[in-house]
Amino acid sequence: MVTQEQRKRQLAREKFLRQQQRRTAARRKARMRNSVIASVLGVILVGSLALYTTDVLKGDDKANASSETSPSAQASPSKAPDPCDKPAAGKVKSETWKKEPAMTIDESAQYTMKLATTCGEIDIAMKTSAAPHTVNSFNFLAGKGYFDHTKCHRLTTNGIYVLQCGDPTGSGSGGPGYTIPDENLKDKSLKGNVYPAGTVAMANTGQAHTGGSQFFLVFQDSQLPPSYTPFGTISGSGMKVLKKIADAGESTGQGDGAPNATVVINKATVTKS
Repeated sequence: MVTQEQRKRQLAREKFLRQQQRRTAARRKARMRNSVIASVLGVILVGSLALYTTDVLKGDDKANASSETSPSAQASPSKAPDPCDKPAAGKVKSETWKKEPAMTIDESAQYTMKLATTCGEIDIAMKTSAAPHTVNSFNFLAGKGYFDHTKCHRLTTNGIYVLQCGDPTGSGSGGPGYTIPDENLKDKSLKGNVYPAGTVAMANTGQAHTGGSQFFLVFQDSQLPPSYTPFGTISGSGMKVLKKIADAGESTGQGDGAPNATVVINKATVTKS
């Protein structure tokens, strides 16, 4: 016969077993649930990685395609070849003078200035009787070799169309140490304040009578106030040389800067006709 105490122990044991079974079942369900979750997460993760990887590859493809077809990504077109030759060997002279040279030219004669440049020869018929001080100064400076091996330092292709030369320093501020008076500002060629193509005129500081050694050659009609002494006209093939220099452009791309062409005056000579 089962005693009451034994019955209590049996019930307690059965209760414990039921609890253990429930816990085991709960753990099993939990493991299954976690396994399913892990599987799902694994699928999601793999899918996400696949999508991420695919997007990266697509992005790379797009980037590569862009780099192959986008104008900004393409290599910039190389600058046009320098149309001029290498400068002749020699050094720029730095001599200056305190006073304008004494008048030594024959004001009734014809004078021609020849610029033997790296880009070709430019012959300039000088206006001796109309600008005697200017022609006399160029005759003096050329005789001293002052212009030899100097660079034409400025090309303007916007608004006005000129090549500027005559500064041994290449900075735009150099000069012979003296100034000469303005001349021939009422030249008949200056109609409507236009310096016609082929004109050679003196540069200055913007003030009257401040010309020195710098001059400019006009390769296309240019609107300018009649403040710059016109003292010569380009003759012969000189305009073709100027056009070649102008076509090569200038360094800033803004229409005013150093010429891309290597324009150096190897030798300047002034001769009496």
